[in-house]
Amino acid sequence: MTAPVSTTATATAIALGDDALVLSHRLGEWAGHAPVLEEEVALANIALDLLGQARILLSMAGDEDELAYLREERAFRNVQLVEQPNGDFAHTIARQLYFSTYQSLLYGQLASGDGAFAPLAAKAVKEVAYHQDHAEQWTLRLGDGTAESHERMQRGIDALWRFTGEMFRPVEGLGDSDGVNWEPLREGWTESVTAVIEKATLTVPSGPQEGAWTAGAGRQGLHTESFGRMLAEMQHLHRSHPGASW
Repeated sequence: MTAPVSTTATATAIALGDDALVLSHRLGEWAGHAPVLEEEVALANIALDLLGQARILLSMAGDEDELAYLREERAFRNVQLVEQPNGDFAHTIARQLYFSTYQSLLYGQLASGDGAFAPLAAKAVKEVAYHQDHAEQWTLRLGDGTAESHERMQRGIDALWRFTGEMFRPVEGLGDSDGVNWEPLREGWTESVTAVIEKATLTVPSGPQEGAWTAGAGRQGLHTESFGRMLAEMQHLHRSHPGASW
């Protein structure tokens, strides 16, 4: 088990760990439902990558199983973006494009610092780069595909845009030694995502001047309606059979 970090870094470990854990579960919901077999494998692999990150991060804060399966909804600190329902495949890809681009940039900054999260970020940055590439390729394929795929991809891009601003609010516990600079991260994200959306012949949603980036209070423990149902499903087995092992 990873040694616990300082009290100030615990909040960071939980926030980043919850992001990875919740999105991992959402992607796992595609098992048996992905549009093609190749995507069954791809989404499962991404989910497992995220689960591995979550285990390391939550272990830095305490007992990973207790933190994953015994906390109440208000104790989770993930951004609201990752808890959004899968919707159709295009909706899932839009969510993945937004989050993987953010995570790739964040881990890149963390890996260049000398804080407690640098070792994890250095190992995870390559797998997150794959997650980002996978989302970008599907955004291009769907956006510049048929009329229906274009329309669905645009709907996903539009529906989730309002949840993106929360990702760029400073995470408690991340200091200068961790190498994170939030404004360049936001600018890099905007540039990267905008380039992909435009290349996919899609329209970039309204920017922050229209208030589109203000939704989301997941870092404060406030979650959307669907999160409670997802959490109940995720925690059901552990709560039904406490102490069980396989």
